[in-house]
Amino acid sequence: NGSQLSSLPLHILLYVNGIYYIFYFLATLAMIIYKSQVFSYPDDFLAPDLAVLFLMAILEVPRLYLGFKGNLTEAEAPLGLSLGLTVGSVVLCVYLLLWQTYVLWADVLLNALLLSAYGLESGLKVTAIAAFVS
Repeated sequence: NGSQLSSLPLHILLYVNGIYYIFYFLATLAMIIYKSQVFSYPDDFLAPDLAVLFLMAILEVPRLYLGFKGNLTEAEAPLGLSLGLTVGSVVLCVYLLLWQTYVLWADVLLNALLLSAYGLESGLKVTAIAAFVS
């Protein structure tokens, strides 16, 4: 069977997510710095908020890499791993949406967009994995 199973929509979405995540990271970091200056940010709350953001950034690299690799090589294992990492990213994103020390409307907007992208991407990954396996 010489048909191509890799998903163009998934490839495009992974690329767009990569670009958006750079913007998301910088904007969220800037807002955490802003909030630490403007609001009385308890010292012991600043570190976990920053740690979550940096952990998320560290997860994003293999998440996107495995997503691209799995999609382009039509291999379900890297795509499955990427999907697993996406679950971790979603949890961290929800933390920043609901439980970080101060949540501004911009935080809600940025995280809602990222969660939507993760959801759409996960659906496309599951579809692609199903196509590769069949």
